[in-house]
Order: sequence, then C-alpha cells, then structure tokens
Amino acid sequence: MPDADMGNEKNITNKTIEEAAKASNQSAEDAKRNIFETLKKEQEK
Repeated sequence: MPDADMGNEKNITNKTIEEAAKASNQSAEDAKRNIFETLKKEQEK
C-alpha cells in the first residue's frame, strides 16, 4: 500500500518520497534508506 494515500493526500506515499528525493537531488531508494535509518535510530532511543 505504499502508493495509497488512504483518502488523505497529506499521507506519505511513494510519490511523496520520489518528489522529496528529486528536490534533494537523490534517488528515491536513497531517500527511503535515509528514512529507514532515521526511524531505526529513533526506535533505539
């Protein structure tokens, strides 16, 4: 369901990540990896 916004366009989807990645001059895969690593660090706190 990474492409479903669940009826709310403010929810994060693959499209959101792709747009953010493009704005940051990085690939969507790199952006996803960065998000994952950040979330992992937050959980470890």
